[in-house]
Amino acid sequence: MAVLCKPAIAVPEHIITQDDTLELARRLHKDHSQLKLVLRLIEHTGVLKRHLIQPIDKVLKHPGLDARSAVYEQESKARVPAVVRQALDQAELEARQIDLIVYVSCTGFMMPSLTAWLINTLGFRSETRQIPIAQLGCAAGGAAINRAHDFCRAYPDSNVLIVACEFCSLCYQPSDLGVGSLLSNGLFGDAIAAAVVRGRGGTGVRLERNGSYLIPHTEDWISYAVRSTGFHFLLDKRVPGTMEPLAPALRAVADQQRWNAGELDFYLVHAGGPRILDDLSRFLEVPPEAFRFSRATLTEYGNIASAVVLDALGRMFEEASPREGHRGLLAGFGPGITAEMALGTWTAAA
Repeated sequence: MAVLCKPAIAVPEHIITQDDTLELARRLHKDHSQLKLVLRLIEHTGVLKRHLIQPIDKVLKHPGLDARSAVYEQESKARVPAVVRQALDQAELEARQIDLIVYVSCTGFMMPSLTAWLINTLGFRSETRQIPIAQLGCAAGGAAINRAHDFCRAYPDSNVLIVACEFCSLCYQPSDLGVGSLLSNGLFGDAIAAAVVRGRGGTGVRLERNGSYLIPHTEDWISYAVRSTGFHFLLDKRVPGTMEPLAPALRAVADQQRWNAGELDFYLVHAGGPRILDDLSRFLEVPPEAFRFSRATLTEYGNIASAVVLDALGRMFEEASPREGHRGLLAGFGPGITAEMALGTWTAAA
């Protein structure tokens, strides 16, 4: 069965702390009628620092969509290859052994996708299949794992490379002054993650089952308004409460495997904010410590969109806490409102 191997993670070198963010908000929006609310919300995110591909003074400027698109392409080509090579090394595979690349990103657009450039540049076979995913937002990390799992079930000897490249800072819009937009300015960070799903062998999470669930009539709760200036992030105030309707969907997927979603050994979920983790702890009836990997990602990197789930997985690898046969849940949440869920069992290569 398909095994999700140890991921590689990279965050850029420019750092902004929560204190920096709060000071910027006070300076840039001193006359905002809801500034006190915005500051309180940012403080409650639990995000102590974030990493950015550019210094904050450049992030705060908007040179136009053309310039931002050029930065996205330049920075992705400069930063993604090293992460891909590390992920391949950790899976003990070479580029020519990869049959499919799933590339996810909701913070920049290229056509052809970066997958074509990777195939031509890093030694992948010309026959390598490509699945770029651009419109699932933060849920795309879970979707990438699930599509890789599906592919390996259809082609059992295949190997899939997952790449998540998120430069959220390129979506900053200085003219967006809604509370949700200002909150996002203190929440999102930049990161790249990659991991291999091996059809045979490997150490990591043996993928057992996956599923998807969309909360009806919530498609406008998380969205982009695509304008001449680029992507304008829209966040409804009801989003933090979405774990109540999603928790039963998580339980239902576990029930299909005859597992109890509240009695698993590890949980690797998208950390969009602290309330998501707090509510899942309550609705799934598991201790807060169960989400320590996701919470650490949020604290140290912020919301890094589709890369969160892979970063949380990497932290579990580093802790070396899972044992053979330990059962767990992986989940990404994003626009739709969509949940992409996977169940897996820890296994070590013989």
